[in-house]
Amino acid sequence: MKKTKVFLDESEMPRQWYNILADMPTPMSPPLHPGTGLPVGPDDLAPVFPMNLIEQEVSTERWIDIPEEVLDIYTLWRPTPLCRARRFEKILDAPVKIYYKNEGVSPPGSHKPNTAVAQAYYNKAFGIKRLSTETGAGQWGSALSMACQMFGLECRVFMVKVSYEQKPFRGLMMKVWGANCIPSPSDKTEAGKKILAETPDSPGSLGIAISEAIEDAVGDPDARYSLGSVLNHVLLHQTIIGLEAQKQFKKLGVYPDVVLGCVGGGSNFAGLCLPFVRDKIHGKDVSIVAAEPTSCPTMTRGPFAYDFGDTAQTTPLLAMYTLGHDFVPAPIHAGGLRYHGMAPIISHLVKEQIMGVRAYDQIQTFDAGVKWARSEGFIPAPETNHAIAAVIHEANIAKEEGKEKVILFNWSGHGLVDLAAYDAYLSGKLVQYDMSEADVARALKSIEGFPKP
Repeated sequence: MKKTKVFLDESEMPRQWYNILADMPTPMSPPLHPGTGLPVGPDDLAPVFPMNLIEQEVSTERWIDIPEEVLDIYTLWRPTPLCRARRFEKILDAPVKIYYKNEGVSPPGSHKPNTAVAQAYYNKAFGIKRLSTETGAGQWGSALSMACQMFGLECRVFMVKVSYEQKPFRGLMMKVWGANCIPSPSDKTEAGKKILAETPDSPGSLGIAISEAIEDAVGDPDARYSLGSVLNHVLLHQTIIGLEAQKQFKKLGVYPDVVLGCVGGGSNFAGLCLPFVRDKIHGKDVSIVAAEPTSCPTMTRGPFAYDFGDTAQTTPLLAMYTLGHDFVPAPIHAGGLRYHGMAPIISHLVKEQIMGVRAYDQIQTFDAGVKWARSEGFIPAPETNHAIAAVIHEANIAKEEGKEKVILFNWSGHGLVDLAAYDAYLSGKLVQYDMSEADVARALKSIEGFPKP
């Protein structure tokens, strides 16, 4: 029998996270205080995050120990399997071997608990009683809801309104885990009220939801804000994905030629690829490619610039690829990819040409997801479909070149609560969104006059 899955024993699970900042070949531009224009210090972040996470955010230590309490909860679903997609390979008829890291086996069904559990632990250890956060498609909100329940914390989630309406069962998952899920923009915050006054029918965006969650958190001394992507410490926690994958490939005696993942804020992609980026920095021949939506083409169409991480301009200025903090993406079903900016670490690596980016439209990605479901059986999340579209693209390149390749991608979540999106695709109602040059120019007006990285 051909081997389909590679497992690690729980005793083989990595006990440290990997910090790419220790190996970054060129220095990154620091976050700036929007008032002073000076680099942000730990004290500037203290009202928003607990100091133990701030220390991780600014750390340049290569390895960070994973607390035993976090490892214990990780064992509910980790280590995750590395799987060979033989049936998908067959329908592509290309000289490729396709492997995927199945992060859909976690309780909420995605990679998000890798950092949710860690953040809940560190907040609890710091004495925090409640976390406030945003969520796009609901993968992050459901993961943090579960993690907060495990550590006895209250959880309030501002969910982007269009996703709240498209994916009601994701909100219900949060409620089952004891969280309060609120569609954003809402009338619960000044930021939300302002948006509703200007645009009563706003579909919402991650930038808006972040503004609401931060405002909600800083107004309560017992609360802190929790972010599911973008920031350094979030990407750090996700590296357990790639570290496990490297151990599993070593068991196979194989090394990937191409590493792929979808990108919205950057967490699942970074989690898989950053350990491989380290190998590439030290001379390994590996191609690393991110897949983003054409409707929110942050890196393929946006500039590398300083911008706010949220619509209300409450975060530090981050050096990243951006479409402007005022940008409200089209209401695509891949809600987790509807973010105007990209993680500074990912942005820096793209700018330095250590990794590449491609954009795929919504219909193309659902076509890829249906092909996957009809061959491999598992129904992918709309976000994961972008990675699968990139796999097909890479397989076609290999076919044209007549060159054998080993492809690894992150199967970042299942689509079992996204079936309304598949219904829209299968019934021909799914709409393709592409940004025009005028759309891009209009979106970028909000960062005119900002400092340059």
